Amino acid sequence: MKLFFCGANKEVTGSCHCVEVNGKKILVDCGLVQGNNEERNSQFPFRAREIDAVIVTHAHIDHSGRLPLLFKQGYRGPVYATEATCRLMEVMLMDSAHIQETEASWKQRKEKRAGVEPEEPLYTKEDARVAIEYFESCRYGEMIQVAPGATAVLTDAGHLLGSSSATLMLEEDGVAKKVVFSGDIGNTNQPIIKDPVYLQEADYVVMESTYGNRLHKKLHYTLEDMAKLIDKTLGRGGNVVIPAFAVGRTQELLYHIREMKERKLVRSVPAFPVYLDSPLALEATQIYDKGLAGYADDETLAVMEKGFHPLRFPNLKLCRTTEESIALNEDKEPKVIISASGMCDAGRVRHHLKHNLWRKECTVMFAGFQAGGTLGRILLDGATVVKLFGESIAVNAEIYNFRGLSAHADQKGLLNWIGSFEKPLQRVFIVHGEEEAAQELSGLLAGKGMDPYVPDFRAEFDLAEGSITREGVKLQAIKKKQAQRKSANPAYARLMNAGDRILDVISRNEGGANKDLGKFADQLIALAEKWDR
Repeated sequence: MKLFFCGANKEVTGSCHCVEVNGKKILVDCGLVQGNNEERNSQFPFRAREIDAVIVTHAHIDHSGRLPLLFKQGYRGPVYATEATCRLMEVMLMDSAHIQETEASWKQRKEKRAGVEPEEPLYTKEDARVAIEYFESCRYGEMIQVAPGATAVLTDAGHLLGSSSATLMLEEDGVAKKVVFSGDIGNTNQPIIKDPVYLQEADYVVMESTYGNRLHKKLHYTLEDMAKLIDKTLGRGGNVVIPAFAVGRTQELLYHIREMKERKLVRSVPAFPVYLDSPLALEATQIYDKGLAGYADDETLAVMEKGFHPLRFPNLKLCRTTEESIALNEDKEPKVIISASGMCDAGRVRHHLKHNLWRKECTVMFAGFQAGGTLGRILLDGATVVKLFGESIAVNAEIYNFRGLSAHADQKGLLNWIGSFEKPLQRVFIVHGEEEAAQELSGLLAGKGMDPYVPDFRAEFDLAEGSITREGVKLQAIKKKQAQRKSANPAYARLMNAGDRILDVISRNEGGANKDLGKFADQLIALAEKWDR
């Protein structure tokens, strides 16, 4: 009975954990790495065919974005998630596949001109379609038999439409353990969806720490501040560009802007136009429109009962085509533009940044976490010039970050969530947070008498024995290896990747028959002697 840490270790993206029980392996989340360390996306620290079941806590791409790659590499088992998560993943994974294909096509043209072996997309739309065929939707509170000796229950995490925490009840050789995976824990009192459900029982908890070292502003003041910033920007003739995650954050922003207009908080241009410019966000908003039953909070239900729609308001304009998106930057009317991606690493928002960053009358307003290495983080960190589409763009626009709008619990919220468990926990594993945030949260939990552990990538833990069986690999070591591969020619980089695979195979053969291990060692020694020059 083991727990493997396969992603989001001392970093925020790429969430992926694996539980082994009775010889079966269950994956909890299969997320895409964003920002720094993206090179890791192409390789799992396990064989896809060895996985027996997958549970996805919610649809965000850093929790679901490598599912098509898992199927591309041979997985053919169920993917369990709530109904809303399944519907959102359908559109998100197809959109992600489109981005993978588009970026690979651009790189292939560039590499062909340079005489370099062309790079294949991480996965294709067909890979995403295959993954979608294996989705199995379930309800909150439903008991799911995911493997022999493994039952799962999903509860509302309050982070995103359909988001969940996953509780796994494991039994092997007479030993029973309950492991809770927090998923992303939601902020309280956020619009549209309900607050997170607090759990009471577990032996082990794997919890996120995105804001483990920060507190949010109160939402009431954030809304007023946001309205003032929009008012000021439109009044001086500028545009407000909001890079927003297409699923979750965009819908929250629409809810808030509807309230701003209702309360007449923007006075310079009371009927200001709002453009939603993201095909994925449009599809996700339609899912929200039709799928709030069972997920909406009391405030949203009250809005709906009055005959209002929580995500619609006067002068909301939807940009569906590329031509409509291009036209926004030719139109001189001051406006609010909400566009993806939320971290500015892809999508239409990069074009809007190109046309607005250099204008001092404009504002770029961030409303979500920006991972290290992303364009969003670079702008928040004070860059004066950035590169967009091969062109240097001066940063003259006002850059503002509204952390109070976060869909993640802040430090206080995380402490409240973990503090709800009634019996002492055997161990708390802190993941999905940059190292500083994870370590600060770890210190706070230790001060409360808990036993926290901040694992490195590829660490292993024996759940039955309660002991660490393998320390992980430091991110610094991974980054150094990636830097070496970037500077190497493609053939040598491929050889280094093959070496990693051999090490993985060696680790998976631990405990094998001495005869087989000896034969394997002889083969490797012979191979090494042949090529040792």
